[in-house]
Parts: sequence; structure tokens; C-alpha cells
Amino acid sequence: MFNPSQADVRRFFCSVRAKMKSESPMEAIETLASLWIAEHPEYFAELDDVDAAVARNYDAEPERTNPFLHLSMHLSISEQCSVDSPRGIRQAVELLAKKHDLHEAHHEVMECLGSMLWESQRSGRPPDGNAYVAAVQRRATRD
Repeated sequence: MFNPSQADVRRFFCSVRAKMKSESPMEAIETLASLWIAEHPEYFAELDDVDAAVARNYDAEPERTNPFLHLSMHLSISEQCSVDSPRGIRQAVELLAKKHDLHEAHHEVMECLGSMLWESQRSGRPPDGNAYVAAVQRRATRD
């Protein structure tokens, strides 16, 4: 099991950005990350400075989006869809993407994912994958 530290995650995204700029070969996960990075040019400057990225405390700046958390959520949702885990997430995201583009659909799914994780932490129970999928399905089927 791979459990990267916060610094590892930040270095990963910064290294992918560096490879994008230099057009260096990438591993599959790096290629996927690069596609999501390309969707967020507003993060380029932060991804271009590894030392500052590792040192920054986004908790101290609540008005500021943490690009590493945001990009990690895109990757997580992509991985969930690729293996359909929790079961039904792929179909729910595909339905949502029919209403929006995939990028906007991911942003809506992030809200559901964040809510599921918050509820899990609050209650001390494991994340409820069924509730998460149901929340995404509700978003996909509402008018």
C-alpha cells in the first residue's frame, strides 16, 4: 500500500508540471495528472516552485484553494471511475458528465467526495461509498 506524505504529493505534482514544461516522458499516472494540471493553469506558478509548494500552509489561508488537494481529488475520482469503486461511481460520473463536461462533473463529484470524507471523520465510521455514489447520482439526475 502506498501512503504518500503531503510533501510527496506536492513533489509529485510539481515534478509532473516540470515534465510537462520540458516535454519529458511520463509514467501513466503522471500523464493522467498532467491532463488535470493542464485544466488548471491558475496553479502553474505554484507547481513551478517545489520548495515553496512543500513549505506552504494552505490551512492558514482558508480563502485560498489548495491546488494539491484539488488535483489529488481529480486523480482519485479518475481512479475510482477506472476501477468502478465504489461500485456505480463510473456510471454516476458518466451521467453527470453528460450534463456538463467531464471537468465540471469532477468538480461536482468533489463536493460529494468531500462530504463523504467529512461525515466519516465526524462520525468515526468508515467512508460510506454507497451514500457517495447516491449523492453523485442525485446530482446527475436533478434538473
